Amino acid sequence: MTQGTPPPPTNKVEALSPSDSNSGFKWWTKTLQYKTGLGMSQDDKNQYETILKLKKDKENCKSCVEHRDWMMKYSPMVIFMLDQINKSNGYVSKNKISCNICDTPKYGGFHPEFGIELCANYINGDKWILNDTLSHELIHWYDNTRFNVDWTDLKHHACSEIRAASLSGECAIMTEFSRQMGMMRFAKGHQTCVKRKAVLSVIGHPKCKDKQHAESVVNEVFRSCFNDTRPFEMIYR
Repeated sequence: MTQGTPPPPTNKVEALSPSDSNSGFKWWTKTLQYKTGLGMSQDDKNQYETILKLKKDKENCKSCVEHRDWMMKYSPMVIFMLDQINKSNGYVSKNKISCNICDTPKYGGFHPEFGIELCANYINGDKWILNDTLSHELIHWYDNTRFNVDWTDLKHHACSEIRAASLSGECAIMTEFSRQMGMMRFAKGHQTCVKRKAVLSVIGHPKCKDKQHAESVVNEVFRSCFNDTRPFEMIYR
């Protein structure tokens, strides 16, 4: 997942609704024709696929908003980060966390002016992907509030991506191996996961030349940024 700087939120939810003429029996008939390929022109198929996408996008946006609101009330990680941002003289309002349909494949992004964008069409209704994504972006928000990050600086960007990947829980799947492989292998696996995600994010930075450049920058700042677990006392996941 590339955690790049998103464009200004577009709030496309309300625009995503198919025509009422495609409801009921007529819609069922079109669905049957589409599935069987009988009695349907290519133009009709294209129109049907467009309507299906709009319906799915609307469902995903609705689900995204519901899950966002739930996480802001009940997710320990999200609540903790919101509190830490407040303690750093920042404030996260709900209207600064938008659910949108994204053109670029990613789960979300943070912009210091526009806030957090959650990509409903790539999160695809998964409550726990949204939780990890929102946690990731809130760590960026915390860094921006607490440390005055220069997002145009590749090293600054890489450092925040390392911290967000490490602290958000995105690499928590590695804990499943810890019981069998021991903590030393778990630690190594966690770091590998964090590096991979940070590199993928840094590749999307305008000043990054290529993957090799991203890897070089991430490796340069990795040790100090990975070891900086603020606002946590340590890595718990």
